Amino acid sequence: MSRLEVRGLTVGYEGGPVLHSVDVEVPHGELLAIVGPSGCGKTTLLRTIAGLLRARSGEIRIGQRMVTTHGIHLAPEKRRIGWVPQDAALFPHLTVAENVAFGMLAGRGSSRAARRAARSDEVRRLLDLVDLGQLADRAPGQLSGGQAQRVALARALAAGPELVLLDEPFGALDPMLRADLRASVRELLRTEGVTGILVTHDQAEALSIADHVAVLRGGEVLQLGTPEEVYQVPATPWVAGFVGDAVFLPGVLHGDEVATSIGRLRAVPVTDAAGLAPSDGDDVTVLIRPEELRVTPAGPGAPAEPAPGGAAGAAASAALDGTVTDVEYTGHDAMLAVSLADGMRLRARVTASGLVPRGTEVRLAVAGAVLAYRPETA
Repeated sequence: MSRLEVRGLTVGYEGGPVLHSVDVEVPHGELLAIVGPSGCGKTTLLRTIAGLLRARSGEIRIGQRMVTTHGIHLAPEKRRIGWVPQDAALFPHLTVAENVAFGMLAGRGSSRAARRAARSDEVRRLLDLVDLGQLADRAPGQLSGGQAQRVALARALAAGPELVLLDEPFGALDPMLRADLRASVRELLRTEGVTGILVTHDQAEALSIADHVAVLRGGEVLQLGTPEEVYQVPATPWVAGFVGDAVFLPGVLHGDEVATSIGRLRAVPVTDAAGLAPSDGDDVTVLIRPEELRVTPAGPGAPAEPAPGGAAGAAASAALDGTVTDVEYTGHDAMLAVSLADGMRLRARVTASGLVPRGTEVRLAVAGAVLAYRPETA
């Protein structure tokens, strides 16, 4: 079993620590996506797990083997880890099959040995898995970006690793190819039963293919959970704004409702990392996702409120009238900027069928309950 456990990991350079007591756990055969702003420690965490950096303190266990702890630092080549970099980094003097065969030799072979191993059944199996069997004899310079990344993945799997680390492997690809390749990578890891860690700057990518998502900021894990947990119940307002579009409003909590500038809304208080939740009468920060704002036509004959909605199918809040001042159309949906009478501006996401032009008078309501945070957690 290739379960990954990281406990209390602290890593730093001469200027000070980069990772602070990081705890991460990935069950066998599942994929963890690590997201966070530039400089938060994503690549440092990956390189430390790989054994390329030494930890100041903490433990790393892969399966049954302790690879990092006090007095132990197992060499990278002994950790049974595969690595897929952003640029594929294929050997230009070797064919596709020979590149994969070199991975099978775990970096201990020569070009001659790789050429001998290139005709093995295992190399053919791996190339078929990544749908490149017909390109076995092609040179890396004759491959597209997506094909090169597939070869890099096959090479990473060739040595039978317990863990595969993917360092932004889709970053240089066009959007359509990214979507296709990331789905293939996810399916391939599942087929091979290999645990994976993906570092990405693309939050949508992390949410769409990972079993678990870790959000880093300043070298600390702010939240680790399933994609649904991280998006639907973010640990802090900062996490909410980082992993998706968000509307934030100040408010005051009153029982199971919160008083805001757009009216009283049903609220769910969120407990922070210190175990504290807002209490009755507390000032709070309210989170509303743009898709939780229901949009209907305004004017004579318009409904008093939008149809019921929200995660639990609860009725929406009292309606607000406004004017659409901007439209960001993306094909499958659109983001509407709606200005209310008091000058407040809200952003609402609608499906393509609900698209309306600028200048349209509309009615807004918040569907379901909102999340209420203690302001200190922002």
